[in-house]
Amino acid sequence: MPVKPLKQIHLAAQLPSVQHTVIWSDPAAGSQIAFDSFARLARTAERGRFDFFFLSEGLRLREHKGRVLDLDVAGRPEALTVLSALSAVTTHLGLAATVNSTFNEPYDVARRVATLDHLSGGRAAWNVVTSHDAFTGENFRRGSFLDEADRYTRAAEFLHTARELWDSWRPGDFRADAAAGEFVRPGAGRFAHRGRHFDISGRFSTPAGPQGHPVIIQAGDSPEGREFAAADADVIFSRHADLAGGRAAYRDVKARLAKYGRDPEDLKIIPSVSYVLGDTPAEAAERAEEVARAQVGPQTALMLLEAAWGRDLSGYDPDGPLPDVDPVPEGVVTKGHTLYRSRGREETVRHWRRTAEERGLSIRELVTEVTARPTFVGTPRQVADAMNEFVQSDAADGFVFSPHTVPGGLDELVDRVVPLLQEMGVHRADYTGPTLRDHLGLKPARRHFEETP
Repeated sequence: MPVKPLKQIHLAAQLPSVQHTVIWSDPAAGSQIAFDSFARLARTAERGRFDFFFLSEGLRLREHKGRVLDLDVAGRPEALTVLSALSAVTTHLGLAATVNSTFNEPYDVARRVATLDHLSGGRAAWNVVTSHDAFTGENFRRGSFLDEADRYTRAAEFLHTARELWDSWRPGDFRADAAAGEFVRPGAGRFAHRGRHFDISGRFSTPAGPQGHPVIIQAGDSPEGREFAAADADVIFSRHADLAGGRAAYRDVKARLAKYGRDPEDLKIIPSVSYVLGDTPAEAAERAEEVARAQVGPQTALMLLEAAWGRDLSGYDPDGPLPDVDPVPEGVVTKGHTLYRSRGREETVRHWRRTAEERGLSIRELVTEVTARPTFVGTPRQVADAMNEFVQSDAADGFVFSPHTVPGGLDELVDRVVPLLQEMGVHRADYTGPTLRDHLGLKPARRHFEETP
């Protein structure tokens, strides 16, 4: 019986944004906005031969009880601008930006992403996300114009429109033929799109980049998000802390690909994770507990509880039992926070109460558990083995690491864990191609004109 070849582990790095998991008060933490912080983290990822570096997006500062939520990391620069700058200080690392499909337009996004692909020599990726809330919409004078049920239909049409724009330039359209006096083919860049959400026509100004289409990432783990990823994405982020949950999600997403004429390897499933190392298992566990307590302090615990309950709970002790009062179904004390919404709030609270009662957890202990990012904890060898087990058992194709401090949060992983993965033969010793599609082992982009007679 032939031996199944070892799967390669795909690695990515995220510089976290609006979330409490970033310990910006840590003495080792640096600036969240200075270019040097972005550059150091990206260079560390490239030194570890990671596939790509990822920046998330926040279109509005979150508010709690009418005030800016100062537990968040705020003031993050616009992602595509930062990544364009990083393209000049990296050589192989993929550069992935989150760009919202609800509050942008296809022409502008397609142009900016194609530009990044050109500047980086074929290393661009676009994480396609959606927004439903009127709070974010106020920044764009659109309010709640888009029903939540329509957000994925708009996102799908947005992406398809962007692909039509990239495909409006065919190979050979950019001629620069001085002898003939012809710079571009006469019809280059012409497009016309008629759809439910977009009705545009004209001429696209930017030829497609080296990849043809950038790598497309999808972050939603809902049934709608998984279906969108199966139809259109190259990478999907997921969030599963255990092997059983990871395997179930992996099977579900991969099984959806066939109906779209795609193979299982056409979509990479990469959970978002963190890590904590120690020289011994006991030391790693102790450090992990310290990190968790720093991430969920008393103020954070009450804030996240109030977001779930939809009401003021400032009179409760964070280290005491859960409140005995009921949630307010439509209550809103935290705006711009997608973790808990009014839909399903009562079920969330019931689940939390059961968990706290069964395990004797305080408010802070419960919030720490239910909001924790999946984390590999142990010695370098234990973490390397755990990562490899996840991938070889088809619970993931790799991981996007989100360190809890910036900009040095990846150093230990790259210095102490990546060499072990390389020794095991499950992570590249060097890059074998120039583009992000090469790193991920993806097929060339399927161009629209190639499907049209």
